[in-house]
Formats: sequence, C-alpha cells, structure tokens
Amino acid sequence: MALEEGNDSALTLRINPARVLPLRLLQFFLVFLALGLGVSVFSMYTTKYYKVESMVPITQSVMSESITTPCFEEPRSLEDWIRPPSKLLHTMNDSELLWRASFVPRIKRYPFRRIPKIAFMFLTKGLLPMAPLWERFYKGHEGLYSIYIHSMPSYEADFPPSSVFYRRQIPSQLEPSEYLEIAEWGRMSMCDAERRLVANALLDISNEWFILLSESCIPLSNFSIVYRYLLRSRYSFMGSFDEPGPYGRGRYNGNMAPEVNLTDWRKGSQWFEINRVLAVKIIEDTTYYPKFKEFCRPSCYVDEHYFQTMFSIETPHLLANRSLTYVDWSRGGAHPATFGKADIIKDFFNKIAESKTCLYNNQPTKLCFLFARKFAPGALEPLLELASEVLGF
Repeated sequence: MALEEGNDSALTLRINPARVLPLRLLQFFLVFLALGLGVSVFSMYTTKYYKVESMVPITQSVMSESITTPCFEEPRSLEDWIRPPSKLLHTMNDSELLWRASFVPRIKRYPFRRIPKIAFMFLTKGLLPMAPLWERFYKGHEGLYSIYIHSMPSYEADFPPSSVFYRRQIPSQLEPSEYLEIAEWGRMSMCDAERRLVANALLDISNEWFILLSESCIPLSNFSIVYRYLLRSRYSFMGSFDEPGPYGRGRYNGNMAPEVNLTDWRKGSQWFEINRVLAVKIIEDTTYYPKFKEFCRPSCYVDEHYFQTMFSIETPHLLANRSLTYVDWSRGGAHPATFGKADIIKDFFNKIAESKTCLYNNQPTKLCFLFARKFAPGALEPLLELASEVLGF
C-alpha cells in the first residue's frame, strides 16, 4: 500500500491487489463459520425443546433393513418366549433351524400353566386326501394339538381358512426331483425332512409328543383316547430290532464304525411317536448323522435304520420298541398293503384291534395301534361313514 499525490494535490490510497484476495478469503471463512455455528446451535435448541425426530425413524429403518431381517420377533417377556410362532414360514436354513430348535429349558418346572400338546407331523408329496377325516378327528380339541406339513416345494396347499391345515406348511429345502428319489430309494434327504418337521414342532414349547404321519395315514381312535394314551406313556414308540438277514444286518457298512458297530445296527418302521426328550436328540445329533449320510445309501434305506440305531445306542430304556401305526405286510412285496374302498368294513377294524397284544407301561394291553396306513383316496367316503361308529368320532 502506498500514498500518491494526485493532480489536485490530494492524497490518494493505492492498495496492492496481491493482498486483497487473502483478506477476502478470511472474511468469507469467518462468515461461513459463524453461519455453521448458528445452524448447529439452532438445531440443538429445536431438537431439545421441540422434539424434532423426523430423521430418527428413517435412520433406524434403514439400519435395521441393512443389517438383517429377523426370522421371529425378539422376545421381550416370558409370554413372548412361550408363544408359538404365528407363522410357520420362515427364512432359516436347516443349520439355523436345528440350532434354534435345540433351545431346551433346563428347569423342568415351568413358571406358567403349560398344557402339553401333540404335534402331528405330515410328511407328504402333496395333497392330503384324508384331510376331511382328520378334520373330524381334531374337532373340539383346539389347544391340545399342533399340525405341521412337509411337502414338495412345488406343491401349493389350498386349504380354506376354516381348515385346521390352513397355512400349516413348513419351509422345505428339497427339490421336486430329489423328493421323488427319496420315496423310492430311501436317501438321507428323507430323514432331513423328518428332522425339519421335528425342529419346526420344537419351536412350540407346548408340544410334548411328536407323531410322524404320511398322507395315507388315518387315526384309529378318537382324539381323547390318543391324547391320554400318549401323555400317560413312560416310553416313546419306535421299533428298533436286530434283524440278522439281508434286509437288516446285511445293509450295514463297516465304515460306520466305531460310532456304529454291527452289533449296534437296528431296523424299524419309519413312522414314530416320540416325546420331547427324543425329539431334541433327533435335531441335535452330530455324531451319527454324518456316518449314515455317507455310508447308508440305497439300498440301505436310511429312514429304517438311522433313528432306530441311534436311540438303541443312546436311549434304549426310553423306547417301547414298537410303533403305534398299523401296517399290513401280509400281502408280500417290497411295500405294505394299500387299503381301498372295498376294504373299509367293520370287520377290517376289528381285525386290527385284535391283531396282537402288546405292553403299555410294562402292562399287557390290546390297544396297540392308534394310527394306520396305507389308505387310498377312494377309501375316504366309507371311512367318513363308519367313523362315528367304529373310530369314535
């Protein structure tokens, strides 16, 4: 900056242009800083005194959606823990499902009024042709049972909202082609489906008994008899036999040792009725499952050996060593007899009732079967006609 003398002898101030720019930048920065501080103070003031919260839900929503989508709502009270899932369809894969289902109360005295229920688990390819008969069986006993259906993923159930089977389908991870294979060849995916049913049923803490059924099964007694029979039993019902022939020990693979030795190998019916203790053992097993998956392949028929052998090794004292599901093998062949319309007469059911004597809680009884299979769709009409007289419902 310098002083110059003008023509009119007045003094004028001359400013160096190089020094003007930094001065203006400093002024701009100070103004910007003052505005920023002002906005911050104003925001804090309005948030505190006027509760401006418009951004909070948006942020939380974005964060929750970006992190995870929970399978079930997070429990906040005891009621939330004991309430069964309102929807059976969930996003868990098998590993997640089995882990979640393994949560077991260690204190056996429940701090709430628990009414034990029976979980009816239907392993099907698609339709339930005997559904109308089961509807009559369940009528009037709400709160004492749960229903679970495992079918091919391609099958879309169309039960009306009034049906007990409405929205009782569980997620399946089987491909349609794989499902057709297991029905014929007895692959491990059959037992995977059964474990999946058990695991979903275990999510309801009130389920005490777990019954595996097919689409061709029917009840042989009314619900009250079935309920009392199971709830009073000290044993679970699964056949587990040492069969020395080619269809028993002949299916054993020596590579399964030492976890499973030949003397441990057992065979039995796939259709079981087990209590909660054994249900938990089914879904938490990591010892025998890998051996059976790798070495019990067609024609080993894993569904006839896996659970039967595992329970015979681990908990033989908890088995009644028989199934409650009647099957007729007297006609010969690789498959049991299928009963059609012409078979459904009174004498047919009398024959089942008198077919054998068995043990119930170590006492002899004539009531040995609560369910039966295999019934063709054509048998439904005469079954409905005889149900009240013969079956008691």
